[in-house]
Amino acid sequence: MVSPFPLPDPMRRALDLARLAGESGEVPIGAVVTRDGAIVGEGQNRNRRDLDPTAHAEIVAMRAAAAHLGDFRLTGCDLWVTLEPCAMCAGAISHARIARLYYAVADPKGGAVEQGPRLFTQSQCLHRPEVYGGLAEAEASALLRDFFAARR
Repeated sequence: MVSPFPLPDPMRRALDLARLAGESGEVPIGAVVTRDGAIVGEGQNRNRRDLDPTAHAEIVAMRAAAAHLGDFRLTGCDLWVTLEPCAMCAGAISHARIARLYYAVADPKGGAVEQGPRLFTQSQCLHRPEVYGGLAEAEASALLRDFFAARR
């Protein structure tokens, strides 16, 4: 199912990256970091490929953005991701000082932003981005559903 509204280019690119991840055998999740509307980092899940449990799409995209911008603080940047971030990724988002987080699909099982521990609401969380969920939900859900259905 395709969204009835035009998707912002960064979310469209995140969906493309998620498809590429799925085609390579990774869980189909993609992420893009933007600053002033320009893509400064992107990533897709690479856990299996890199043999790295931290190689989630969000982490890969933030590492690329930090290298591109020459700063580990991604102040003023937005993160666009196809699945609600887990606790590890939410912590990294906070530490990087991401301004806004846009995600497609809520993750009741592993999400940590608006599900589970709701990391950004904790008093220990020093930076809280603005959060917008549900963007491109149908497209991202279909990618995940089809990926896991093919493996069962």
